[in-house]
Amino acid sequence: MGSSTRVGATATAAVTTSRNNTSDPQPSRLQIFSRFSPQVLQGIRPQNVEAPLNFFIANPLGRRKVIWLSSITITIGAILQASAYSVPHLIAGRIIAGVGTGLETSTLPMYQAELCEGRMRGRLVSAEVLFVGVGITVAYWFDFGMSFTSGSIAWRLPIAMQIVFAIFVFLLVFGLPESPRWLYTHDRAEEAIEVLCIVYDKPATDSLIVHETTQIKEVMELEESNGRFKWRNILKKDPVQTGRRVLLAWGVQFMNQAGGINLVVYYIPSVLVQNVGMTPQLAQILGGCINMMFMFGSILPTFFLDRMGRRKTMFWGCAGLGLSMMMISILLSFQGTSLAIPTASASVAFFFTYMFIFGASVNCVPWVYVPEILPLHARAQGTAIGTSSNWLWNFTIVMITPVIINRLQWKAYLIFMATNFAFIPLFYFFYPETSNKSLEDIDFLFVGGSSGLPYGSRKATSSTDSEKGEGVSDKDHGSATHVSTVLN
Repeated sequence: MGSSTRVGATATAAVTTSRNNTSDPQPSRLQIFSRFSPQVLQGIRPQNVEAPLNFFIANPLGRRKVIWLSSITITIGAILQASAYSVPHLIAGRIIAGVGTGLETSTLPMYQAELCEGRMRGRLVSAEVLFVGVGITVAYWFDFGMSFTSGSIAWRLPIAMQIVFAIFVFLLVFGLPESPRWLYTHDRAEEAIEVLCIVYDKPATDSLIVHETTQIKEVMELEESNGRFKWRNILKKDPVQTGRRVLLAWGVQFMNQAGGINLVVYYIPSVLVQNVGMTPQLAQILGGCINMMFMFGSILPTFFLDRMGRRKTMFWGCAGLGLSMMMISILLSFQGTSLAIPTASASVAFFFTYMFIFGASVNCVPWVYVPEILPLHARAQGTAIGTSSNWLWNFTIVMITPVIINRLQWKAYLIFMATNFAFIPLFYFFYPETSNKSLEDIDFLFVGGSSGLPYGSRKATSSTDSEKGEGVSDKDHGSATHVSTVLN
């Protein structure tokens, strides 16, 4: 996903080459695509197509087959882009690769969440998001190095590099099992238990396996108490508040994008030239260093997200992002005065803090949170909706940023300061803590409706937990005393 994000930068070179070396009779069309290059081509977001597509294919095909399909689609799209001889050819490849990326990003976190223990789910799913930062960093510096070459190889080779990662993922999935939750929903209980035994490295009679399988069956019965789920009822009220949870998933991915991350990822070289006064080459080098902070920050939740918790991480993350944007705005407001140069230079430090804090918090939490907050019967559809929110607002921010930066100058950063600060009370009052809970425990947070209090104080209890008089956390699964027959 990270390398795909940077495709627009090299696609700009493709537009330029196409303008110079093809007989396209409509130069105005090329001028449109070069007006905000590379950002316009980066802004093409066919990933939104995957939402309705995943509605229909995610559950019938299964998690592994969708990942295979996404890898194949990305490969085809990358081949079309790398071999492009005109702008329409390039855009067609971009669209196809984008559909594949959308399928991948709406399936991989869900697949990981359904395979992980509750006490490890945050850091393991965060590991995927860490590699988004790695992909952005590698692609950025690869693009920068190729910018010193001449000819079409300068953009064809970076775009073709997507194929390497897509093929790697395609081959890797052959060694992975199917999601046990998906297997249960397709009446393949014995296979599901085998997968759980492999994941936990325990026999089927172990209390942990028994507890997990019992909870899955309980939740399936609860979710289907009003009949089999139909995707057209995705926003309707039911015993586990599916509609509300889908809206929470959509909202948390909105937070991922509306805090201004793509102003930095896509536009930082332009911002450093226009607002700070750097030379283009120095701005590109410093922009690459700033993007590396995204990667370094993402290392933190990969090890500690389950200890830090989802809510607290979002609280300090949004606060830090808001403060960074506020300081950038203040320091850039001195333009036209004798303090313009030193204050503009000082503002660069807060681009670094912004990227590090984002990588350590708001970058990872939404991708972890969406699949775990959704009920099993609507997890595929809800994750697709949440992911489409991410790409929709990604596109929106990419498109409006050139306008607001040109019109508002330093005041533009105050918009993103306000959105980041606003997310703190939103997350406090509407989003429950999900750390160290099984996916089935999270379902019981929503049974019976909201208490009207912040979710952080509520406990998840299933019927098997109630027999013991308390909620059972994943840490206690190994000593669970409830035993039932799960192999029938």
